[in-house]
Amino acid sequence: MGQILVGTCSWTDRALVAGGWYPPGRRDAEGRLRHYAERFPVVEVDASYYALPSERNSRLWAERTPDGFVFDVKAFSLLTGHPTREAVMPDGLRAEHRDPAVLDQVWARFAAGIEPLREAGRLGSVLFQFPPWFRPGQRAEAFLRECAGRTEGWPLAVEFRHPSWWEPGQAEATGALLARHGMAAVAVDMTQRLASSVPPVTPVTSPRLSVVRFHGRSTAWGSGSKEDRFRHAYGEDELAEWLPRVLRLAERTEQVHVLFNNCCGDAAVSAAETMTRLLDEARPTGDAPPPDDAPPADHVPPADDAPPADHVPPAEAPPSTAARLPRARPAPGVPPTPGPRPTPARSSSSSSSRRAAG
Repeated sequence: MGQILVGTCSWTDRALVAGGWYPPGRRDAEGRLRHYAERFPVVEVDASYYALPSERNSRLWAERTPDGFVFDVKAFSLLTGHPTREAVMPDGLRAEHRDPAVLDQVWARFAAGIEPLREAGRLGSVLFQFPPWFRPGQRAEAFLRECAGRTEGWPLAVEFRHPSWWEPGQAEATGALLARHGMAAVAVDMTQRLASSVPPVTPVTSPRLSVVRFHGRSTAWGSGSKEDRFRHAYGEDELAEWLPRVLRLAERTEQVHVLFNNCCGDAAVSAAETMTRLLDEARPTGDAPPPDDAPPADHVPPADDAPPADHVPPAEAPPSTAARLPRARPAPGVPPTPGPRPTPARSSSSSSSRRAAG
């Protein structure tokens, strides 16, 4: 059975930091990650969605983190066709994802920013979370093909936000498409009471990795404030629904990442702790527990792990089998647009914009 790593989607969420989960003496940037990593073996870096990751941050995280701990890094917004603020673009570049010259530079910066994590065996996966208007079709397939061409050798995970990707009649083709490009499908837990709800399917499209992200079950998903969208405390019965699914994924992949994105106060860390316990109890007798509790450690100065001013939130195969992460390759031609793009929203709160992308 493969490893099952449980964690949360951010360790620097403002509500978590302010809520008292971090004890006195461990509330600086380094202390927070050390405290977090003593309890969980994986974390998602969401700040990289709002601004390009820096080599300095990645190097510091890698230096302070022991073997076994991994970071799932969220792809920069421009690389997934999301609206991107001009203020976070490097060197005054335009925030235009259809300009190949811009894309070449952004891809190169992103690749350089995460390279220290890969070199240290700390890169779990790169998460491509596509926007709700990214639907199945030729343009979307071409966009995925471009991504695959630029990231050959990377551990990739893909989350679709439009439910049509996993509807009957399309799900098999979606799985085949991701498998063709070596991309791990991301399963999601969310409310099923909305037209936009993504079904809780668990396809396996990569032998190396599966990812499950828990968004909470608020019916305010896609609307309302950050607190409204992510205010959900998972009950033990809700988490227990996923135990058979997660264990089946672990039977088919080398590693499963279970990440909680209901980052409202300490709801995410509490759910992750409960899920870890439930999985330990449910694991077949005689199975050696995966290195879920291997205590890692780390973090960087506050500005290093915090997203830009308007922000507030995938493990590759084990390091021994990971291929060297290449620099992002330029791809010929102009990448196809994934669909209409809304104007990027502004926010004075770092937590509100973090949640806009989930």
